[in-house]
Amino acid sequence: MSVPYYPWTVWIWAALDPVLVGLALYLGWTASQFGKVFIAAIIALAVSVLASWAISAVGIPWPAPVSHDGPTFFPVRTIGALVWASAGFVARRAIRPHA
Repeated sequence: MSVPYYPWTVWIWAALDPVLVGLALYLGWTASQFGKVFIAAIIALAVSVLASWAISAVGIPWPAPVSHDGPTFFPVRTIGALVWASAGFVARRAIRPHA
């Protein structure tokens, strides 16, 4: 019995890519100014796409793979990276207001 394929689930997994989430949260946490959150999001996006492509090329199953024949969902990944980097930035300011 196979699981039915729903295209919107891949959109969700593209924004919840573990590499994207982890790196964006970390870089957002370390950003000293809000403007650096955009740079953190761009870096997290680039690294997560490269990691997803490399993992998919090896043949390891990945939640939102990047391949030449499938959608990459760059807009979804970009918005996800911005949201996660902003969350890291805001979380640090909430925990340590003067850091």
